[in-house]
Amino acid sequence: MTRAGAVGTMMGRAIVSGFPDDFRLLLASRSPRRSELLTAVGIPFEVVPSDAEEELCGDSPDMLTERNALAKARAASLPADTLEGTFVLGVDTVVVVDGSVLGKPADPEAAREMLERLSGRSHDVVSGVALLRVAEDGPRVLSTRIAGAEHVASALTQVTFKNLSMEQISAHVTSGEWADKAGGYAIQGLAALFVEGIVGEYANVVGLPLALMGTLFRREGFDVVTRSWIA
Repeated sequence: MTRAGAVGTMMGRAIVSGFPDDFRLLLASRSPRRSELLTAVGIPFEVVPSDAEEELCGDSPDMLTERNALAKARAASLPADTLEGTFVLGVDTVVVVDGSVLGKPADPEAAREMLERLSGRSHDVVSGVALLRVAEDGPRVLSTRIAGAEHVASALTQVTFKNLSMEQISAHVTSGEWADKAGGYAIQGLAALFVEGIVGEYANVVGLPLALMGTLFRREGFDVVTRSWIA
């Protein structure tokens, strides 16, 4: 388990969390991008493992990512000191082009093929987000405990790439930034030079739609902006 401190940074400025003592968030993802996004907005959290398997077919992209996100949250391995009311966050992100879901490339050649498909056109980035509450004490895996509240939704952002030369694609593949990235790229990295336009939430393309996450927290009675419970 990894703990993120209650003090984060955003544009070089320290942020003191100011969250109530009874707020606790467990992130069922080892993605450093998602951790960076939560830290950037000053939300304290802990990273916990989840052994859920990601699916890449069988439903529409929104339903697919929502199901994967929920599975990840439910399969989270909870710390021994987890109390009732703890939040658990699961997220799944895919890239969609021509109706096909692009997951994480398995090797450099797969990354190259994905970038060739994305070159000079628009594609969708879809993220499913699941926010759960732990109900009662019990086994330290959420799925084996009495179910608490579950809120699930998805966000879509459209990204347009400029035409990429074979040299540019090769340079990106050689950089290794494609590894463990849906669609074979990270918008906050070298691929930022490929982006011609974006419609929707930028954070969603990074891997966690923060605005949607905030909405799910509000549905469960907590405002992450004011850092307080909603009466």
